[in-house]
Amino acid sequence: MAEEQNAQAAQGAQGAEQAQDQLQFALQRIYVKDVSFEAPNSPAVFSQPFQPKVSLELDTEHQQVGEELFEVSIKVTAQVSNGEDQTTAFLAEVEQAGLFRIAGLSAEQLDHTLGAFCPNVLFPYAREAVDNLVNRGSFPPLMLAPVNFEAMYAQRKQREAQQAGEATAH
Repeated sequence: MAEEQNAQAAQGAQGAEQAQDQLQFALQRIYVKDVSFEAPNSPAVFSQPFQPKVSLELDTEHQQVGEELFEVSIKVTAQVSNGEDQTTAFLAEVEQAGLFRIAGLSAEQLDHTLGAFCPNVLFPYAREAVDNLVNRGSFPPLMLAPVNFEAMYAQRKQREAQQAGEATAH
């Protein structure tokens, strides 16, 4: 009886190892997909006291581009206005992307990985690219705060569930 239980435990452990062997996650490449910087009111903006008001937009997208290969991108748009009249000091846009090889996940796990985990990997690169653009425009550094992509993913899923519920109610 004990030998039978040991054999079953060994088979269970072997099955878990095989499942983990099939699970694959590898970052293949990180790259800037699109970048834009505009300072429409320069050089006049440099002669005014800098009183910035920051407007930030953040969006993520993903698509399958090959077998077990996914592109994930984060688009960051930072518009900074200045002074009492709120003229645009600058507009910086960065689309940071990455290629990820992912296999062995359920559809739900894959969606979560692409919607939350991968953007968490890419965001520090996007922050650096935005800061670099702003610096090259001769403006003070724009240090973006960390973003909770887990919370953004949960909110998006909640909105989708509500919309699906409303659609079935009609």
